Amino acid sequence: MLSSIQFIRQSLELHLFYARIMKEHSFFLQVGFTPKNSKLIEQADRFRMRFDKLLCEVISLSDGAISPVVLKSGEVVTPFTLDAEIASSYFTGVDIPTHLTKSEYDLMGTPLMNCNNKLEHRVRKLNENAMDLVKGLAQFKTKLLADVRDCKVFTVNYPLLIDHILREANFYFKLLQRLQCGEEIDLEREAYEQEAFWNRIMAEHSKFIRGLLDPTEEELIMTANNFGNEFDRLVMESKEAMDKSLPLSEVTNESLNATIEISKFKAQGTQGILECNIKSIIIPLLADHTLREANHYLRLLRTFKKDM
Repeated sequence: MLSSIQFIRQSLELHLFYARIMKEHSFFLQVGFTPKNSKLIEQADRFRMRFDKLLCEVISLSDGAISPVVLKSGEVVTPFTLDAEIASSYFTGVDIPTHLTKSEYDLMGTPLMNCNNKLEHRVRKLNENAMDLVKGLAQFKTKLLADVRDCKVFTVNYPLLIDHILREANFYFKLLQRLQCGEEIDLEREAYEQEAFWNRIMAEHSKFIRGLLDPTEEELIMTANNFGNEFDRLVMESKEAMDKSLPLSEVTNESLNATIEISKFKAQGTQGILECNIKSIIIPLLADHTLREANHYLRLLRTFKKDM
């Protein structure tokens, strides 16, 4: 069983990453609909604002209760997040609450923390509320994906992207369930699952970037395509490791090196988009979003490598 301190810390760290990811998924869906689908726009906007509220509560509980490693990883916020929000709000007219991001920049981590029953109770209730919210968003994404595939709804978001963000919501929900049950992390099992999951996510990010770049950005398109191919290969190797036909340590090393490189590529791309030096239809916040996910995966990989 998880100790109270482990439960609190792991819960808050999970929410700091995923609650922001979910609110941005809602934003990407919201701005991807045509004016005809005003009800879908309103639904996505409501989810976005509810995740804003959830993230606000998470931030208020997290100061001094989370690991400095998480805060330094670049998975909570990056140097580009605030500017990406400001630019994305300007382009879309959606009011993105940048005060949450400013608060996250000010968060303090601590290697040690004190625990009290009141905080544990609040975190447990927070997890319950988050599970209900994530479940609702996943249902919204599931229905939307079916309607897009049946040509009942048009959106500028790829069907694969909707499927991609649905898988992330379901993964978040599963991790929350484990925490609520007090399940202690089996690092070996966790490594297999996380690497198989995130290598696929990185492969798809590469393909989305490739498809959203202006056709004249030939060098960047080629680089993104190469990353897509590399992570497709790592997905297959992750599955072989799960079948015990390939050493997990070998896959972890390769995944770590590839993720370091794609994180650099995404950071350069985010900066280039914000400075208007890259021609694309990539909204700035989407670029920063994919960078944070790469940084999150990097932290996980370094943890797995250290404990092997």
